[in-house]
Amino acid sequence: MTTTTATLVSIACGYLCGSIPFGYLAGKLKGIDIRLHGSGNIGATNAIRVLGKGIGIPVFLLDMFKGWLPVWLAAGWIAHAGASVEMVSLGKVLAGFAAVLGHMFTFWLGFKGGKGIATTGGVLLGISLAGMIGGWVGFLTFLFAFRYVSLGSLAAAIGVPTAMAIQMWREGRWDYVLLSFGLVVMVLAFIRHRSNIQRLLAGTESKAFTKKTPQS
Repeated sequence: MTTTTATLVSIACGYLCGSIPFGYLAGKLKGIDIRLHGSGNIGATNAIRVLGKGIGIPVFLLDMFKGWLPVWLAAGWIAHAGASVEMVSLGKVLAGFAAVLGHMFTFWLGFKGGKGIATTGGVLLGISLAGMIGGWVGFLTFLFAFRYVSLGSLAAAIGVPTAMAIQMWREGRWDYVLLSFGLVVMVLAFIRHRSNIQRLLAGTESKAFTKKTPQS
């Protein structure tokens, strides 16, 4: 398998893995179409809300796994094809980005999917530990400070490229492909959270850790 073929296969694998809607499938196992409950989203947050933590947390972990797996496979396939270190890095980023797109735009659910936060976390586990840590710090800080899951997710989206840039600056070595991935994912996260942003600005977004049913 040539480097080009290995890269294309990795991208296709990434999209297919990302498009597995674990939240939707978990709902079906319980006789529920998760798209008709809660926020209508198929991601882990709505799965926890609608199906409970016992099901929602495994959905979250599976959504992370489907982001990490294509990155791991891409690294092996492309390296085995004799590609350079830079090409392997690019292939991992492309496979990971395809997984995020697969989750956000699931082809067999009418190209409607989740918001990609958990899947992005799985991708980062395979390509940038600094980015993943930055995302988690942003998420947990804003979640516990303001109790908005959506605001925490947006903070995580900002934390990812910020942490990447800080690490690259400290090391004196800039990986613009990796940084571009972080920036593009950040933009996509904001686009996918448009309704949440509107509710935050209007003061109608529901908070976490309360008995009131959230809207995000």
